Amino acid sequence: MTLTIFHNFIRITFLILLQALIVSRMQVLDGFILPWIYIFGILMIPFETPKWAVLLIAFATGYIMDLFSGPMGMHMTACVVLGWLQPFVQKLLSPREGYDIVQRPTIQKMGLQWYLTYAGLLTFIHHFVLFFAETLRLTPFFYHIGHILFSSIATLLLMTIGQYLIFAQKGNE
Repeated sequence: MTLTIFHNFIRITFLILLQALIVSRMQVLDGFILPWIYIFGILMIPFETPKWAVLLIAFATGYIMDLFSGPMGMHMTACVVLGWLQPFVQKLLSPREGYDIVQRPTIQKMGLQWYLTYAGLLTFIHHFVLFFAETLRLTPFFYHIGHILFSSIATLLLMTIGQYLIFAQKGNE
């Protein structure tokens, strides 16, 4: 268990630094598409992790991202919502026989369709909360929905590539 906590800490730290120092500085379509890959660390938390620990990790991750990226509370709010909904989405997508207690949500363990549904839904929710917390308005509505949708797709694409790069080599982390 200690090794799992250490791996998650290193993974989230790396993703936050990657996000803050490289990805956030990329301007795709003049900032219209902005992937937030740091949430990959929250989405990769093993199934057996208690809900309070997931919320604490999500809170800390969002807080640190807020320190790097501007107004306090935006990433923290979006990450806590993500951490709060994660167990519900996992339960909603749970196979009949349930999850293996030591399993983590990877493409190799759960399949591509399951992962895209799981990560796609939670990524969209995270981005929705984040972008509306940032603007605090619903107008222009279609611009924001496009921004959320395309940023979610870019994030999901990068996280899926990350899944194949990280877990294909290591097998069953």
